[in-house]
Amino acid sequence: MLLSERLPSTQGLLIFEAAARHKSFTGAAQELGSSQSAVSQHIKGLERSLGLTLFRRIYRGVALTEEGIHLYIAVQGGFQQIVSCLEKLQKTRLHQAINVATDFAFAAYWLLPRLPRFRELHPEIDVRIITSQGRYDFAGQNVDVAIVFDGPQPIQPHAFKLFSEEVFPICSPAFLQANGPVASHKKLASMPLLKLGTDAGQGWFDWPGYFQGRRSQIVPGEAVLTFNNYTLLIQAAIAGQGLGLGWATLVDDLIESKILVGLREFSLSSESGYYVVEPQPHEHLNAKQHFMDWLLAERAEGLSG
Repeated sequence: MLLSERLPSTQGLLIFEAAARHKSFTGAAQELGSSQSAVSQHIKGLERSLGLTLFRRIYRGVALTEEGIHLYIAVQGGFQQIVSCLEKLQKTRLHQAINVATDFAFAAYWLLPRLPRFRELHPEIDVRIITSQGRYDFAGQNVDVAIVFDGPQPIQPHAFKLFSEEVFPICSPAFLQANGPVASHKKLASMPLLKLGTDAGQGWFDWPGYFQGRRSQIVPGEAVLTFNNYTLLIQAAIAGQGLGLGWATLVDDLIESKILVGLREFSLSSESGYYVVEPQPHEHLNAKQHFMDWLLAERAEGLSG
């Protein structure tokens, strides 16, 4: 026998649940926007179809019979389970997640400090950050948005520039006090230099390229320390172990808070920079669009500041 043939109508069960919960046909009628007589008729019809007496009429209300108690427990539990399931399904549909790929440096020094602002605007979106130090291979990867460092003509299609490259020497205030002042390229080249390994820079300037870009004839000596990721280099600079190259937008917050000093008089700019890339541009996700719009807003705020 089909369920539809074995079960009474859903409307009848809803009216029964309300009447049993209120212990009153009048209370059920008020909740359901009906009348006491209509509720009474529905209950009589339900009792007749089931062949059971579900309520005893008492003074100023009704009371469940033993059969009514068993049915009420089953009906209320069933409806509650349906409601919980629907809420979970709707929450899953509304709750979104995006995968954002970038390098260690951008994630640590720009994205993570600002991410609470995005979450305040869009608490329903989970941002999952995937980091890599070298060039990221998007083939076969589940990446919605990527923020990558690239040259003037990015190799990735569907990319727009977030920040142009500006680089300058950085060090701790104590290091500058002990080794400064710095008034020339020659002085810069003579200081203990911190170097980022060639496999870790994604096309970033190294010290020889930096001096060439500054049109200086000075050739820097060997670095005292070499690192395979930029976050370690920054930590060494903060600790006063040498002079590193700092990228604007990545180190600006550290300079503003006086953790590092930026020698901006030795600044060097290029047409390279950070780009926002859509590895799957034809996949339209609200969460992805919200995140990219937020990146553009943060860029505009940084430029205006």
